[in-house]
Amino acid sequence: MKIVTWNINGIRTFKTGIKKILDSFDADIICVQETKVTRDLLDENTAIVDGYNSYFSFSRGRGGYSGVATYCKDSATPFLAEEGLTGLLITHEEAVGCYGDQLEFSSEELLALDNEGRAVITQHHFTGADGPQKLTVINVYCPRADPDKPERKQYKLQFYKLLQSRAEAILRSGSHLIVLGDVNTSHRPIDHCDPDDVDNFEDNPGRKWLDHFLSATSENCDTEDEFGDISQKSAPGGKFVDSFRHFHPKRSDAFTCWSTMTGARQTNYGTRIDYIFSNRFLVENVFSGVDIMPEVEGSDHCPVWAQLSCTLLPSTKFPPLCTRHMPEFTGRQQKLSRFFIKVSEKPNLSKGSKQSLPGSQEPGEIIENLNPLVQANNMIKKRPADKEAETNAHKAKKSKLTKTESKPKGNILAFFKPKQTPLYPPSPELNTDPGSETSGCLTNAKLTDDTDCNSTQTKSSDVPTDTCVSMVTKTKNLDKKDKETAPVEICSKGSCSSFWKEVLHGPPQPPLCKSHNEPCVLRTVKKAGPNLGRQFFVCARPQGHASNPQARCNFFAWVDKGK
Repeated sequence: MKIVTWNINGIRTFKTGIKKILDSFDADIICVQETKVTRDLLDENTAIVDGYNSYFSFSRGRGGYSGVATYCKDSATPFLAEEGLTGLLITHEEAVGCYGDQLEFSSEELLALDNEGRAVITQHHFTGADGPQKLTVINVYCPRADPDKPERKQYKLQFYKLLQSRAEAILRSGSHLIVLGDVNTSHRPIDHCDPDDVDNFEDNPGRKWLDHFLSATSENCDTEDEFGDISQKSAPGGKFVDSFRHFHPKRSDAFTCWSTMTGARQTNYGTRIDYIFSNRFLVENVFSGVDIMPEVEGSDHCPVWAQLSCTLLPSTKFPPLCTRHMPEFTGRQQKLSRFFIKVSEKPNLSKGSKQSLPGSQEPGEIIENLNPLVQANNMIKKRPADKEAETNAHKAKKSKLTKTESKPKGNILAFFKPKQTPLYPPSPELNTDPGSETSGCLTNAKLTDDTDCNSTQTKSSDVPTDTCVSMVTKTKNLDKKDKETAPVEICSKGSCSSFWKEVLHGPPQPPLCKSHNEPCVLRTVKKAGPNLGRQFFVCARPQGHASNPQARCNFFAWVDKGK
């Protein structure tokens, strides 16, 4: 059996060839996080994949946010499936159960913790040395602690507590357990590319929770901290093991997430926040290998896989949570009108009837909605006479012309520059045919034989420097004297680059960074604060460790507001 977890950063990663991507993992269970899709936007190609059965959890309060999904091969169909950690989202009797102690959470907190679509639980059966056994998989996307929103830090810690309570309750029920997904916390300094404060690295509340969840010891079981109660329940240590570190205890630079804004993946400047946790017995006796897949692109995260030396026993039917049971994918979806009127009742359209369709509809609208043929016959009977039709057509044509004439004519230069007046009267010998090359131009200067729009033979006093000058080409019938005095036509269709350079200022020229002597890249501050919206230059190379000469240097320069 093989299982894979991957934060895909949007289900659009699977938009083309989802089956091809799933097949490429050659896995029995594929868990994805941050699908960023809601129930109403889930399409059939994503929900129903040939050879797989899928289970989704959606964010209910915010669109395009969070969300997880578990894809199982038909040969690994689960026996039970459930959305969320609290049990409040259950709409059927076939649930995994085992919810643990939730007394420390208020009802409002429990609703909020399951409202963002962050967990899907599936329960499988597998054959082991002791016969058939249960295996429960919790696919989870833990919240991120936004430093600008203190309430999100508390939300994250509460989510951790709920996750551990549910995981330990399932483990106590006799089922083996795998908890996998994006936990959004790097556990040890070896899991971080550049820890800020190594001495106090483990003081982070998320890392303290991981200590209690994985391998808490008597040294860090401080009963006075916010996780003291959890450590006491889990004493003398955590119930779960980080399977990657079990197989690779000292491997460094093994990261699963990188910043796409700074190109940090090129220099492997990232963190390891995607895990596959499991109970100790399963890791030590059934797991045969775990590793990361940094070569797989398409997201700011990379997949993590685990191989188990066991065979899953498929269920004969799909659990109720399976997307194959959704009405929109089974052909059982009802029409919207069935929720407003009774289909069995037929409206009475007799003269004395006062019955009408729901809503404020006029009698004509009711007839049109119920019997289009009757409305069509009425339209034929009431057709206007030819003379009246002509009058209406004339009025419509006149109205159309009026609307057309009211639209502004000319090009956009007219909004920025005063209208030019001709210095010389137009010559009658000139071709003024609207279809000729000189159509739509104003006469302003002397005529020359050159047809270049940027001709320098025109007098600067006669033609503005930022106006495109178009010369007349049809001058065969003009003698030399006429050519000298013939007016020049100013093109009203084109626009000069010099004019637009004055109106629209382009980006400032990038300076060269001091370390690499290469052009810098322009960035804009998007974080709320006094510098919001300001622009600055930094080295164009990808972010990396300070000791890496190929990484970005520390060059920084603000852009002057006047530039």
